[in-house]
Amino acid sequence: MITRLYQWLMRLAASERALLWLALVSFIEASVFPIPPDVMLIPMVLATPTRWWRIALVATAASVVGGWLGYGIGALLFDTIGQKVIAFYHLEAGFASFQAKFQEYGGWIVLAKGATPIPFKLVTIASGAVHLDPLVFTVSAIGSRAFRFFIVAILLRWFGEPIRQFVEKRLVWVTTVGIVLLIGGFVVIRWL
Repeated sequence: MITRLYQWLMRLAASERALLWLALVSFIEASVFPIPPDVMLIPMVLATPTRWWRIALVATAASVVGGWLGYGIGALLFDTIGQKVIAFYHLEAGFASFQAKFQEYGGWIVLAKGATPIPFKLVTIASGAVHLDPLVFTVSAIGSRAFRFFIVAILLRWFGEPIRQFVEKRLVWVTTVGIVLLIGGFVVIRWL
């Protein structure tokens, strides 16, 4: 099933309405959909490298707005829908400890986890379930999703097809290095 979804999304990425489809996939991925928007973002940037910023912006904006749906599921419908989404991904055990961490680190978790390949829906639903401050959630979601999608788009714009293969094989590593640099930058700014 996942392979067919992936192939379907690849066909959508080549369609005339690819930006609209990217927005829809980015929106629903932030709360329930199993395939990340990168599946569409990567071929779209490779096909039209001069539009990299627009593609990354659409993915970011739609993902943040979709994140609010996930937040709403966590805040208002956790017992009925939220737990089913968590169970679908077999994340029940990890979710309890993840939820406890929100009490202490809130926005930092959204910022860090939203930039990684960890399902963003887990982050958004947990944010709503613990009633994370909505402003903190929004700012952190914008930062993390923009970081993730713009880094991928910029790398594809600069390096093209070879970087796609590198990023797809080492997405966790590339994202981790990026997060370390981002957090390191904040630490340096704070201490200067």
